[in-house]
Amino acid sequence: MRSGTRSRLSVILTLLAFAAAAFVAFMILKDRQPPTIVVSHTGDRINLALPVTVRATDEVSSIAYIEVAVRFQENLIPVARLEGSGGQEELTFTLAGSGLKNNDIFDLEISVADNAFGGLGFGNKNSVILPMRLDLSEPRLTVKSPVPYVRRGGTGCIVYSASEEVAGTGVRLGELFFPAFRQENGDYLCFFAFPYYMDTKDFTPLLTAWDTAGNRAAQNLTVTAVPRRFNTDTITLSRSFLDVKAGEFEAIVPEPMGFVERFLEINGRIRRENAKTLLEVGKNTAPTMLWRGAFLRMPRAAPRAGFADRRVYLWEGKKIDEQTHLGFDLASVKQADVPAANFGTVVYAGYLGIYGNLIVIDHGMGLQSLYSHLSTVGVEVGSRIDKGDIIGKTGATGMAGGDHLHFGMLVSGLEVTPLEWLDDHWIKDNIVDRVKDAGGTMPEFQVSGPAASQGDNERQTRPEKPGKKQRKRSPARR
Repeated sequence: MRSGTRSRLSVILTLLAFAAAAFVAFMILKDRQPPTIVVSHTGDRINLALPVTVRATDEVSSIAYIEVAVRFQENLIPVARLEGSGGQEELTFTLAGSGLKNNDIFDLEISVADNAFGGLGFGNKNSVILPMRLDLSEPRLTVKSPVPYVRRGGTGCIVYSASEEVAGTGVRLGELFFPAFRQENGDYLCFFAFPYYMDTKDFTPLLTAWDTAGNRAAQNLTVTAVPRRFNTDTITLSRSFLDVKAGEFEAIVPEPMGFVERFLEINGRIRRENAKTLLEVGKNTAPTMLWRGAFLRMPRAAPRAGFADRRVYLWEGKKIDEQTHLGFDLASVKQADVPAANFGTVVYAGYLGIYGNLIVIDHGMGLQSLYSHLSTVGVEVGSRIDKGDIIGKTGATGMAGGDHLHFGMLVSGLEVTPLEWLDDHWIKDNIVDRVKDAGGTMPEFQVSGPAASQGDNERQTRPEKPGKKQRKRSPARR
């Protein structure tokens, strides 16, 4: 082989070697960023059953593994390991089987590596060390207020203490949850509802709490459940009512269908969806009491329908639907001013299905007031409201057949009878005095005069008497 040929070959081999070295260097250096780690539980206490999720993410390379171990008294105890393959991997584990005992202090060690060429061929690594203590003691709850009397469809109030600071607490009733709020003295205050659709035998509220370690406590809440029956209305739908509402109803349910079918769709499915929306709105509440004094009723207005009236809808003489009317209907002159019932913050202002133009004011600790069928809305979400402020004007929007105000009260998004909250004697006896008896503090509360009689306070929702005829109404009102 000639020297020139050997020289050219040597140059080519040298260039190839440099290229290979450069490629290796590039592969090693191109991803030196370790994966990110997010842990769902970062508190300093944990129990054996609390699920903890580790999420590892690498935007360039894939995750090689996630490894979890406990370091206790110089011993490293493996807990869980996941072999990865994607750019994001999750590992969920508990400490069951770790051998730890109550009050043991340890470090939770989490290690993650990716499949990059970095780290001398072993991938980029990242780790998190979380000092923790094993806590197996559940919170102890002690009710301090007298046993509440709660009428079906009404509101209850309790004050209680917890043996430790908790992550969350309140009253649970099936799928419903009514959160409690910590007071200045460390106790918890909770407003909860006796749902209008529930019988007394089924009203079994649970007082519950959970701490940051994941320990949960639940105990039956002693209450005196007061039964109550509600009125029944028969409402005859007219073609003129459906014609007047046609454009508005089509905007709510634009799918092609007959006018009766569209009415039924709104009165059923849309009504249920609206109820879910109010439950979500109910979560947007201040942790302190915003209301002061008695709640105001719209002045110079006559009652037209009561809370939890059962409504039977007729079309051409036949029953086509049945729903429950919630709230308290008040009729005055057309487009009458609507005052805010109490101090608070607007958490909803807009259109909502059967309610039409709707305003919801939060009064704190899960208590809210509702104003619907409005012709105009004069406030925005986030507005601070004083008692008596004019927030809108009455109207006939939504499922309303005439100009009126549908006024409601909600506890954690569930409508309850407003008449209790419009009765200052009821508020004093069932809220203010009970909180004070339990050692809590409440603003000074003045009642307006002699207590309203049971008949006055329930004249629109009195129990049905045997043989009493159903009331008839037309056109339909919500």
